[in-house]
Amino acid sequence: MRDASKTIGNLIDKANVSIISSVDEEGFPNSKAMLPPRKREGIKHIFFTTNTSSMRVRQYLNNRKACVYFFDKRFFRGVMLRGAMEVLHDSAAKEMIWKDGDEMYYAKGVTDPDYCVLRFTAHDGRYYSNFKSENFEVE
Repeated sequence: MRDASKTIGNLIDKANVSIISSVDEEGFPNSKAMLPPRKREGIKHIFFTTNTSSMRVRQYLNNRKACVYFFDKRFFRGVMLRGAMEVLHDSAAKEMIWKDGDEMYYAKGVTDPDYCVLRFTAHDGRYYSNFKSENFEVE
């Protein structure tokens, strides 16, 4: 892959679904489909919204190890990024990715205590395309 950031970034931007994974108290992986990320900074930092009260948030607070997966079903390609997930509650992070209509999920608005931001920081990844897989580092 010539330019991992561009290739993977394009795949992320076109994905309709994000799969995020955490580790539970027994050490097993747990995966969940999510809406696409709200923001990304290259492929190093990817931001999602979620409920503070969710099981996933509790798991990330106990163990930050995480992975995210994005795929393009039309061309049967995908990327897994491994790294760490942070749970952010600060108003700057919450306002940064807030969108009109989010009140549907967080009735009290951007200050809703059940609204938080997940910030994923990628360390490395594995890309699949054209019947081949390739590992790469994220810088």
